[in-house]
Amino acid sequence: MGRLKVLSSLVKDSIGAITHGSKKYHIWMAFLTFVMLVGMYCYSIQLEHGLSVTGMTDRVSWGLYISNFTFLVGVAAAAVMLVMPTYVLKDIDFKQAVLIGEGLAVAALIMCLAFVVADMGGPSVLWHMIPGIGVFNFPNSMLTWDVLVLNGYLFLNISIPFYILYERYQGKTPNPKIYIPGALLSVFWAVGIHLVTAFLYQGLQARPFWNNALLGPRFLASAFAAGPALIILILAIIRTFTAFKIEDKTIKKIALVVTIAAQINLIMLISELFKEFYAPTHHSESAYYLFFGLDGKTALLPWIWTSISLNVIATILLTFHKLRNNFKVLFFACFILFVAIWIEKGFGLIVPGFIPGPYGKIAEYTPTNIEIGVTIGIWALGAFVFTILAKTAIGIEIGKLRYKKE
Repeated sequence: MGRLKVLSSLVKDSIGAITHGSKKYHIWMAFLTFVMLVGMYCYSIQLEHGLSVTGMTDRVSWGLYISNFTFLVGVAAAAVMLVMPTYVLKDIDFKQAVLIGEGLAVAALIMCLAFVVADMGGPSVLWHMIPGIGVFNFPNSMLTWDVLVLNGYLFLNISIPFYILYERYQGKTPNPKIYIPGALLSVFWAVGIHLVTAFLYQGLQARPFWNNALLGPRFLASAFAAGPALIILILAIIRTFTAFKIEDKTIKKIALVVTIAAQINLIMLISELFKEFYAPTHHSESAYYLFFGLDGKTALLPWIWTSISLNVIATILLTFHKLRNNFKVLFFACFILFVAIWIEKGFGLIVPGFIPGPYGKIAEYTPTNIEIGVTIGIWALGAFVFTILAKTAIGIEIGKLRYKKE
């Protein structure tokens, strides 16, 4: 009964915290609500007319939704880069950021699941995967493995921070014996969710652009660059607009993680380009289409070369110690790196895998306004969820939210 009382008090105080704030906070939440409503309107059109309102076709059956899903799995997995130093290596410099990172992982995973539902056409088709009702096809299907690891990782990233915040809300010190095993498990699980997502593509022998042994490691490298880069930008916003103090050395250590991951990602990109173009075969046509165009079709050229340019500029800026320690340069580098990897793991990965088709047909893909509206709406949903989680966590961390014993 006592725990129920504390929990109800926590919920009540959390609702109070997220419904009160500065004028800028209310404008931000109102903006996100408006964008979500626009996304819901676009999604209602898709529900009514089906996937015919999207730019996807029988030839290019994965588009903007799965591109964002793939990218966001990496953002979610990147929380491990804060969890491991904090809980496993006992590095206190990361401690300020770890709950923010786990909150970002929860928001990213919710967006992942929303993009999957959008790509399937609607939630009504999900029953096909429910064991006993539909065909879950475990363990043969990589898709079922992806369902398990994503939902399992979501559970870990909700339960561990919840326990820590629940204890601190009462003014108690969390018991490491309870949350450390879960934190250790989440480290391996984070690697697992991104590798399994990579295996979804890698195992498709008929798509030579994805059937690449380097795909899994490159997924991890790009994830550990883009995810912490986004965390740095969020920490910069939090320490500017809230009372939660983030020390410079915390941001600098995360920046070092971003730098190393960005360098590895760039090396892997060069390795892939060498493999595709040094001794090209007919299996290199997808890469030719992406980087140089094919038969006059060049829809992705501006996207991929913008991505590569931003990637190179960001990595150079981050590599030099003096530039990286200048926070204005660091935040700019993190932003363009995040955009570069979003393009690279989105349009630069998913769409070229379908082009050209099995019979050599080139059918280009362009997202429709409905797709763009749904996509922006889901991103707004993620930002909304993260803002709520962060505001509650920050309130407890700075001692603003505390359980008042009667």
